[in-house]
Amino acid sequence: MLVFSLPSGKASERVQVWRGLQKFGAIPFRNAGYALPNTSENRERFAWAASSVRSHGGEASVLEIQSIDDLPGDALQRHFREAREPDYTELLEEVDTLESGAVTVAQLTRLKRRLEEIVSIDFFENSLRGKVRNALERLEAPKGNSVKGNLKADRKNYQNKTWMTRYRPGVDRVSSAWLIRRFIDPKAKFVFGDAPAQSPKAIPFDMFGDAGFGHVDDRCTFETLCHAFKLTDKRVAFIAEAIHDADLEDGKFGRGEGVTINRILKGWEKQNIPDDELLRRGIDLTEGLYQSLH
Repeated sequence: MLVFSLPSGKASERVQVWRGLQKFGAIPFRNAGYALPNTSENRERFAWAASSVRSHGGEASVLEIQSIDDLPGDALQRHFREAREPDYTELLEEVDTLESGAVTVAQLTRLKRRLEEIVSIDFFENSLRGKVRNALERLEAPKGNSVKGNLKADRKNYQNKTWMTRYRPGVDRVSSAWLIRRFIDPKAKFVFGDAPAQSPKAIPFDMFGDAGFGHVDDRCTFETLCHAFKLTDKRVAFIAEAIHDADLEDGKFGRGEGVTINRILKGWEKQNIPDDELLRRGIDLTEGLYQSLH
């Protein structure tokens, strides 16, 4: 927690400090000061803010709080999530005003950058985060994307291939990689990139835009692959529902298994696990879920 005071004549300096705290994602704690989760990055942020206050002739202290007797940890986390609600809502409204297929590269770049800024201070993952991501993906997909939903693929044309997906693979991408290697291309190799052009011979999956296999209508990439390759395994169908609920966050099937996998992946991501290791671990998790089903 940062507590500080500035001389009454330092109004502009007070606004400057306040804007910095807003940018950091700090939330006001009653009338006592501003709070952030206790991480090295946030301690550095508050140290900077305290230094700024002192340079303007004020007083500032940074406190590490062990516990708050009348505010449990989950309630405090809820306050942080609620603080990001207006940010995501504003961004989602802006995305909704743009026409799919007609949006410019500059507009998309700006919207993605804004999403990254919000995510960086969304410490406990507001539920709107996934909705904004999905809305951006739909916005980037050209009109007529639903045609891809009728895609039928022959497995014999997808053997010993290199498959490309985005960096920092999440639940839809790791489970899709498992599905590819388990049921489609047993010798599949995986690479990461921002755009299919970086590896023209690779087969894209869960990339932005209309390349390869990705989101179609209300289907996640895992479901699209199941549909395209006519996979009818009942355990795979169960996993598809779980991944859908975790990735699209719409509660369509009421499955919690994918959400658990997603949380584990996010925990590993915070430990700076490399992309290829994240993918390998995610594949193992999905295989474990598959083997647990009967």
